[in-house]
Amino acid sequence: MSQLNLNTTDYKASPTIFVDAILPLPLPKLYTYRIPRDMEQDIAVGSRIVVPFGRNKILTAIIFKVHHLAPQDYQAKYIIDLLELTPSVNSQQLVFFKWLAEYYQCTLGEIIQAAVPSGLKINTTSLIQRNPHFAEEENILSIEEQLVMQQLTVDKPIESVKIGDLVGQKNLTKILKGLINKDAILLFDSIKEKYSPKIKRYLKLAEYLLEDDKKLEDLFIELERKPKQLEVVMAYLKSVSVLEEPELNNEGLLLSDLTEQGCSNSSIKTLTKNNVVEIFKKEVSRFDPPKEVTKAKTLSKLQLIAKQEILACYVDKEVVLLHGITGSGKTEIYVDLIQETLAAGHQVLYLLPEIALTSQIVSRLEGVFGLKMGVYHSKYSANERVEVWKNLQADKIGLVIGVRSAIFLPFSDLGLVIIDEEHESSFKQYDPAPRYHARDAALMLAKIHNAKSLMGSATPSVESYYLAQSALYGYVKLSQRHEGAVLPELATIDLNRANKTKEMRGNFSNQLIAAIKKTLSENEQVIIFQNRRGYSPFLSCVVCGWVPKCKHCDVSLTYHQYKNEIRCHYCGYKLSTPTSCSACGSTHLKTVSFGTEQLEEELTKLFPEVEVARLDLDTTRGRGSYERIISAFSSGKTRILVGTQMVAKGLDFDHVGLVGIIDLDRMLHFPDFRSIERTFQLAVQVAGRAGRKKKQGHVLIQTYNPGHAIVSSILAQDYGAFYSSEIEERRLFNYPPFTRMIKLTVKSRDHNAVSSAVDSLYSILLEKLGHHVVLNPITPLVSRIRDRYLRELYLKVGRTKDIASVKKLVRLGIHQIVTAKKNKSISIIIDIDPT
Repeated sequence: MSQLNLNTTDYKASPTIFVDAILPLPLPKLYTYRIPRDMEQDIAVGSRIVVPFGRNKILTAIIFKVHHLAPQDYQAKYIIDLLELTPSVNSQQLVFFKWLAEYYQCTLGEIIQAAVPSGLKINTTSLIQRNPHFAEEENILSIEEQLVMQQLTVDKPIESVKIGDLVGQKNLTKILKGLINKDAILLFDSIKEKYSPKIKRYLKLAEYLLEDDKKLEDLFIELERKPKQLEVVMAYLKSVSVLEEPELNNEGLLLSDLTEQGCSNSSIKTLTKNNVVEIFKKEVSRFDPPKEVTKAKTLSKLQLIAKQEILACYVDKEVVLLHGITGSGKTEIYVDLIQETLAAGHQVLYLLPEIALTSQIVSRLEGVFGLKMGVYHSKYSANERVEVWKNLQADKIGLVIGVRSAIFLPFSDLGLVIIDEEHESSFKQYDPAPRYHARDAALMLAKIHNAKSLMGSATPSVESYYLAQSALYGYVKLSQRHEGAVLPELATIDLNRANKTKEMRGNFSNQLIAAIKKTLSENEQVIIFQNRRGYSPFLSCVVCGWVPKCKHCDVSLTYHQYKNEIRCHYCGYKLSTPTSCSACGSTHLKTVSFGTEQLEEELTKLFPEVEVARLDLDTTRGRGSYERIISAFSSGKTRILVGTQMVAKGLDFDHVGLVGIIDLDRMLHFPDFRSIERTFQLAVQVAGRAGRKKKQGHVLIQTYNPGHAIVSSILAQDYGAFYSSEIEERRLFNYPPFTRMIKLTVKSRDHNAVSSAVDSLYSILLEKLGHHVVLNPITPLVSRIRDRYLRELYLKVGRTKDIASVKKLVRLGIHQIVTAKKNKSISIIIDIDPT
């Protein structure tokens, strides 16, 4: 692993200091800037600076290197401003960012754009003010120009966007340009940070009142005839024990707490005016303390044995795979290890694959770790994410629970990295760059910090299990459920037979409907799993077969009945649901296949007496929506929960008696070498939601192919049988873990240009790397997205081959293609380790 020399020397004797800065742009090189004299002493690697770029861009950049060397090919511009004296990005982060850029073949600018929360970037606003030297009588202004000038003064600039609102003009460009040409206005940019701390108003007693008891007694006598004012003082003394601990007066009391107790604002104002109380502002956390403090659960005998085995593995291994079946209590082991790591003074990163999972985990852990724990994901506001970033820097928190973007946080002393549900494909970032895999990146992050890593899963990825079996990772297995709980009983329902014997009601077999009725009658809950959202994948004309397609992508539009629209799940294009066929005019349109929305509707009709809810991307877009759905199901208010893979991931419910898997075959026959693996993982994971404590749950799987080998492994929940079969397939066809894969996607609005470019790239790489590495170009399943045609090229790189040299050849080949005149419209995306 290459290391960066980030140390700066003493530049006091140097006449000029330059910095190489990372700009939040996909630039292959760093950009060099000059430092003004008055900032030289404060410059540090990792600090945020405001810099000019191009003709009119102002950007927030990160200092990567400090040096004396002026650039040879351009005149270095001065930085505009230094935003901080303490760097926002530390040296370990920069080492990590450089590794990410090199491994995933992207730029440092793309890393910074993804890593640094938007709240740490500057906000530039165009301000306008009247030119004090403008001679209005000598110029003829249009009516629109006069309206603008009426809003301006010579001493108080105003934001240009506000001017547009005031004069009723959305586009002011032409008007402002005319006023600038007449020297009527001054136009300039204002730069300010986006992040703003949360400020609240507090109240405290004037200090002189606490100097001796007599002054306070005199105050009480004086306020006897002013009961409203006396009420304020008494409420304060009741809430803040300043008589016993005078120093608490400096902490004060939230002003809102007093008003909530019925104290009047006018009385508080009078007391302030009379110097009895003082109002002051204080920066406060955006995160509330836990409602109650709880102790971590004591580990069971089996959990304690597993923990000791993990620690034993750490003697000579940096990474351990914890293979624990669903419900085996992996989280309790994590908590115990986290406590020990924090007690030793180190930091912990706890990674989860999706935002959805953080809700239950956080509620379980916040009572144990309180405000020493931070949560980091994209549903948090920009200011909340900055606060977590700053709290970690200031050592106010030691544990971070987050999704894949949490790997970018400014850890300074990581001791443990936990990657829960390590097999999840959600750890992979697809678009935009960097296209990293958070599990693999987190392992490198731990290595940079000399920290230990623990990966947990009931259904480990084939790659991780292979590395554990090869003794490169430590391996610990938990094969029993916690507290004696039993695994669910699994069975299949043959859809071929059910259809022939007319035992289907919509998308549900009579056998599954009967099982749902029985479960509900026993006062238990039901989870129905279908890994496709929407009402139906598409509509079709019964007469001519017409299917409405996206105008920007080569894919049918998914029907969403609730919103009465058809929508593209790739680009977001949507239309109102058509009432007739666009091809033949027929009004006979039917839905084809089904998604979670249709299943929810069917279940509501089948079981009108119980509450049915849906958990998928469409129902969890709003902040707090996921928590509300899960809370309603956990409390028992919702009896049946229909969901996509969200319901399969680490959720813990006590009263789920039945899980129904509606359409196993769609997952099984997806054209991807990982389809068997993902089918097994999803089926076993969702089955694991059934049955907890002492009662056995039941799982029914509807399939047209009950005799498939993978179905047998799922029914037996036999990971070993699945792995033995799958690893031989991978070995036979040379797929990971025996190779590393690189996917190259060629994109353009010109279909012919894409075909020509991918053929040329194939020829170049074939000559350099050979047939055993470079596979034939293919047209992907969806061959056009957002009006751009796609072709793909896959490389399989053997584990013994130098991957760095292969990447270099790939970059050279791409450069040769995209710099050719005929390929100006072409872009080529590199995806390392695609999943």
